[in-house]
Amino acid sequence: MGRREPPRTEEGLYVLHDLRSVDWDAWRAATDRDREAALAEGVAFLEDHAAVEEGDTAAFSVLGHKADLLILHLRPTLAELDTAEREFEGCALSEFTDRASSYLSVTEASGYTEAAADYFDPDVEADPGLRRYMDSRLYPDLPETEFVSFYPMSKRRDPEYNWYDLPFEERRELMAAHGEIGRDYAGKVTQIISGSVGLDDHEWGVTLFADDMTDIKRLLTEMRFDPSSSKYAEFGRFYTGRRFAPSQLEAFLAGESVSTATGGGVDTDLAEEFGRLGVEVDAPEGAHGLVLRSDADVETVREEVDGLRGNFEHYDSHVLTEVRGDGDETAVLSVWETERAADTARGFLEELPGVREVTAGALADEEVEPEETGEADTDDIRGELADLDIYAGKPHGEDVYAMVLYSEADPDTLAPEVEDLAEGFDRYDTHVKTATYQAKDGDRSAVVSIWETADAADTAGGFLADLPGIVARAGRGPAEETSGEERPASRAGEESGFGTMGMFYTVEPDHREEFVEKFDTVGGLLEEMDGHHETDLMVNVADENDMFIASQWRSKEDAMAFFRSDAFRDTVQWGRDVLADRPRHVFLA
Repeated sequence: MGRREPPRTEEGLYVLHDLRSVDWDAWRAATDRDREAALAEGVAFLEDHAAVEEGDTAAFSVLGHKADLLILHLRPTLAELDTAEREFEGCALSEFTDRASSYLSVTEASGYTEAAADYFDPDVEADPGLRRYMDSRLYPDLPETEFVSFYPMSKRRDPEYNWYDLPFEERRELMAAHGEIGRDYAGKVTQIISGSVGLDDHEWGVTLFADDMTDIKRLLTEMRFDPSSSKYAEFGRFYTGRRFAPSQLEAFLAGESVSTATGGGVDTDLAEEFGRLGVEVDAPEGAHGLVLRSDADVETVREEVDGLRGNFEHYDSHVLTEVRGDGDETAVLSVWETERAADTARGFLEELPGVREVTAGALADEEVEPEETGEADTDDIRGELADLDIYAGKPHGEDVYAMVLYSEADPDTLAPEVEDLAEGFDRYDTHVKTATYQAKDGDRSAVVSIWETADAADTAGGFLADLPGIVARAGRGPAEETSGEERPASRAGEESGFGTMGMFYTVEPDHREEFVEKFDTVGGLLEEMDGHHETDLMVNVADENDMFIASQWRSKEDAMAFFRSDAFRDTVQWGRDVLADRPRHVFLA
């Protein structure tokens, strides 16, 4: 028999699951001084290692008798894992723990899928999108979800069911079916797959993350019935835990409630600063805020922030970013759901003109009311739009993200290239739809691309921006000019002001003409409204019953006046009779 080649793999970060049992009797008997030293060194260890340049570290409270504490490390080298492991043994906290178990592995991407086969084929040109996808598997960040479930596993090698005796194509088919089950839980369960052949007792480590533990249970239940598991998989021990912030180590050891909320409590000074500047925040648990002080004038800073906000709005963790004048200074206020997201945003915001001071900290879980003398927030639109059945940032009622770009290219030229991109996008589980649209009057074209995650939409944007004649991406400001010519004056409004998108207007075929006539009527009303620049009805070139409305306004206040109008309400009500499904709206400013 000839030599059999295993599927190709590529390795990324090394992974150590360090499972500890706490000596509770020793902890209770320790002096206050010893406990304080253990807590100080333990918190410092967890915080320092969570802030490493490459990799990540997180702590979890493990449920059940098998362990009490899981410290999960990801590092580029085994040497760095070795150092982290021994550093913990040298800190005072370790004196109150015993190692219950551990598992060593390395993140892995294999060549089982056809897309991955292309990635490993030296004769196939590298696909940047596939490269980014592989990198996300090889160099993951630990998801900031509440629950973790870890277990090691191997493929069977017994006489009846020997995975390694199966032909490669049969193994590929089995793995493809297995992956289909996982894709059904996209957005609910995140996984890190790490190989451990030669590193530990099993062949893989599987680490699953979710905010609802029952999602993990349902996923694994479905997979049990899949042949790749029911016939060919063997499992080690399962460990289930809840993530907690390093600052909550004391609460963990005291038997108190813990969560992923970071920091030592609410920064009341920061919360009061938001209130003094008139910014009302409904801050979720664990949210972090930033206040940046700038010597530049308000309009200069606001213009720069408007460009950044377009990027920020594509991330679920973004709550708000606003600009306020404060005497001779300008203040930028930004709120994010996690400390890590706030830290990332800080790197961009510190580059704003004239920034000289930054204050960061945790915000209150309850609403922070502005002072009576402060101005009401005029820029936070999400709540107002939600009240009007309009969702800001992605289609109402859908866990997807919309990317809209405009093009001066002829649709006959644009559509084939968009179709080619869409076919490539279809290999990614997060892709929902990419299509070409043309204005009803034929004067402009647009490309709409819809994805399940903001990161995927952002990645796709890089490819979409290279399409012929692209002039702007809605919500993001102008894209790089491809022709070197100036933008037509009629499109100047796309670079500023306030844009809205009514998306997914799928019309019943029998009512299409009636819908178009209604749009013409509403368009006539819009032309008479203060602050209205222009509105177009965009039609999918491959499906004339699929449309969206692109509308440009001078300001949020002008657009909101329309959303509150009887004309808009009447149009939405009328649409229920002629649309194939409910109208779903997107706001892109």
